[in-house]
Amino acid sequence: MTTIDTLMRSVPVIPVLVVEDVAQAEPIARALVAGGLTALEVTLRTPAALDVIRAMARVEGAVVGAGTVLNARDLDAALEAGAQFIVSPGLTDPLTRAALARGVPYLPGVANAADIMRGLDHGLDRFKFFPAEASGGIKALKALAGPFGQVRFCPTGGISEATAPDWLALSPVLCVGGSWVVPPGVPEPDLIRRSAEAASRLTG
Repeated sequence: MTTIDTLMRSVPVIPVLVVEDVAQAEPIARALVAGGLTALEVTLRTPAALDVIRAMARVEGAVVGAGTVLNARDLDAALEAGAQFIVSPGLTDPLTRAALARGVPYLPGVANAADIMRGLDHGLDRFKFFPAEASGGIKALKALAGPFGQVRFCPTGGISEATAPDWLALSPVLCVGGSWVVPPGVPEPDLIRRSAEAASRLTG
C-alpha cells in the first residue's frame, strides 16, 4: 500500500469531490485520470458517496480516497467501499487510532499547533491544513511550519487555481486540495480533463 507521503507527492492537486449521482462517478474519474490527476478525494457529504467510491475505484489509474471521514464507522464504511486513503477535516484520537490500526494512509486536518502536536504524538507528520484560507492562509501556515520542520501539509479550503501556485511555492507544502477542478452541476468530461491537465502542471 502506498504511503500518504507518496500520495501527496504524486500530484500537485488532489481534487476534492462532492458527487451527488453515482452515474457521474466513472466519467469524472476517467476525465481526471486522463488529465493527470490520479489521487481523488471523494467526500462523504452525499448519500451516494460510498457508491461513488466503489465506481471510481474501478477506473484504471485512479487512487480513490474518502474525505470528510469523521469517526471509525465512516472509516470502516469507506474502506469497505474501496477507499485507498482517508482524509478527515480534523484530528481526533479515536479516529487516528482506528486509522493507524487499519494501516491505511491517513491525512487528518489540522488548524493550529496543538493539532499538529497531537498528531506528532501519534507518529504522524503529514497533515491537511484546513480550512486553509479561513485559518489564516499562507501567513498562518508559514508561522505553524516554523516549529515543525519535519511536517508537510496539503492545504485545503478556499484554494483556487489562481492561488494554488502561491501555496505550492512553500517548502512545507507537498500538494493542495481543490474543488475547482470539478465544478458543481452536470459534469463535462472534456472540461474536467482540461482543468485536470492545467492543475497537474501547477508548481510553486
